[in-house]
Amino acid sequence: MNGPDPRWVQRYHPGPAAGVTLVCLPHAGGSASFFYPVSAALAGSIDVVAVQYPGRQDRHDEPQVSSISTLAAAVAEQVAALGPRPVALFGHSMGALVGYETALLLERTGQAPAHLFASGRRAPSTARPEAVHRLGDDALVAHVRELDGDTGVADALEDPDVRAMALPALRADYRAVETYPVASGPPLRCPITVFTGRDDPVVTAAEAAAWGGHTLGTFACLTFPGRHFFVTTHRDAILSEIQRRLTLVPSTVG
Repeated sequence: MNGPDPRWVQRYHPGPAAGVTLVCLPHAGGSASFFYPVSAALAGSIDVVAVQYPGRQDRHDEPQVSSISTLAAAVAEQVAALGPRPVALFGHSMGALVGYETALLLERTGQAPAHLFASGRRAPSTARPEAVHRLGDDALVAHVRELDGDTGVADALEDPDVRAMALPALRADYRAVETYPVASGPPLRCPITVFTGRDDPVVTAAEAAAWGGHTLGTFACLTFPGRHFFVTTHRDAILSEIQRRLTLVPSTVG
């Protein structure tokens, strides 16, 4: 493969000639454009690319993927095609699980990521009985709004046309998350930094801290005020933490 598939990997701003590529992985129902502000904020210092899952935005006519492992295998292939520079993974909610599974695959092939940033998701070794993907449309939208708080992430779902286009992908993503098996594999070698919301209804402090058992490297768990989409209201602080940690990564692999 000559470079990543542009359907999967989107780069909104030119990245620096050297340094780390930060691969951003969206939440359930989310798209690559969620990370446009991340790319804009880090432009010039970190090369930022965002993954576009099938079944949304410019890929809306493609079948959704309802398996975390299938998504991770595709993402790992695209990450490997980015080239020899170091790569870090940043996933929010479902994206944190995709990032974790992608990191495992990359380590198995000798292409270990430099860092995994997991946001708004309990550790893969924890589980809750959930069946959100089986809810009716109105109940599913209400669930997203309850997670959202007042960040405005769910507002677009009030538009009937947007709702009709977005709900199939959202439901498929929830199915992928809710059928994901409890992880029992070996810990990663790369560092893990976790970001969590103090009032997030789907992640407790203990569930966030349990990510520490998934790495042999350094681990940090940082808590921010807010609910599930605290990443939008505390973007600057979170990106500052990411940037600080990635400055410690050597600019070449070897």
